[in-house]
Amino acid sequence: MTTQRSGGELTDPMTVDEFRATTNAIVANIEQVIEGKTATVRLALAVLLAEGHLLIEDVPGVGKTKLAKALARSIDCSVRRIQFTPDLLPSDVTGVSVYNQETRDFEFKPGAVFANLVVGDEINRASPKTQSALLECMEEHQVTVDGVTYTMEIPFMVVATQNPIEMEGTYPLPEAQRDRFTARIAMGYPDAAAEYAMLDGYHSHDPLEDLTSVVDGGTVRRLIATVRSVHVAEAVKRYAVELVTATREAPELRLGASPRSTLQLLRTAKAVAALDGRDYVVPDDLQTLAVPVLAHRVIPTADAQLARRTTDAILSELVHRLPVPHDRGGRSPYDTRPATPPNSFYDRRG
Repeated sequence: MTTQRSGGELTDPMTVDEFRATTNAIVANIEQVIEGKTATVRLALAVLLAEGHLLIEDVPGVGKTKLAKALARSIDCSVRRIQFTPDLLPSDVTGVSVYNQETRDFEFKPGAVFANLVVGDEINRASPKTQSALLECMEEHQVTVDGVTYTMEIPFMVVATQNPIEMEGTYPLPEAQRDRFTARIAMGYPDAAAEYAMLDGYHSHDPLEDLTSVVDGGTVRRLIATVRSVHVAEAVKRYAVELVTATREAPELRLGASPRSTLQLLRTAKAVAALDGRDYVVPDDLQTLAVPVLAHRVIPTADAQLARRTTDAILSELVHRLPVPHDRGGRSPYDTRPATPPNSFYDRRG
């Protein structure tokens, strides 16, 4: 098997002030289009910085695609959109080898997945066979076609939108596909003030058309490198494992969260901590992310479904029951690293 690598290696991390200013600029840029959803926008950004993938699930018309496109336009890097339809083929996503009569050889024509940010609109309207074309690139950041492996550039993120499966003409995502999405969020309806402001903002033109990028791919790579340097104490790691293990032992769940979810829970927690200006993760980060990161990966039992128990509610109760490591006051017990090396990211605060 042959492997062809792409560019986009990670560079040096940022200082605290640089990180805060850059991420705040991205959030503010997106909020020009998505009003009143700061927490949702910050979570979407956290997934990007955690090198994960985002699934936006809600009813039609609440701004799922707007959020995905606003995040894409805020970053000056390659962006491709895939409109998932029942007749979409896997080769449309990954690419195909085409015979060139001039060179008398096959040449690879990259599919829509070869971009830094891939927007998959209404992903559950395509057949499971086409949905599966994303499995390799989402997990391994590579695509294999005709025995040749093509590596994706950093950053690489899939932002997919989907309607609830009860909607007509949709296919439920397979468990393997859902497990590859780092987090699932719901837009929800805007409040009255935000919806009223939308009437004025969208009266004459679409604000998305005026949106310009505020960072480039190199800056995003520095943000990712910064998130990777966030510290996770042993107590927090144990708490993350206990939290995921609790989903496998819950009587209301017939399928618990996978080990992959534990890794992605910690990675997203590191991104959330960095967005909050901390260089270490606390249990509150894991508690906040438990529902968006784990709920779409678990499957309730038949009795729980008959009782109309949602996975969100089940996860919330598990988090509430699970004992949390105690904070003894003063310096956080979760910031237990040895003395910081002089050349590290967090030693350059001033």
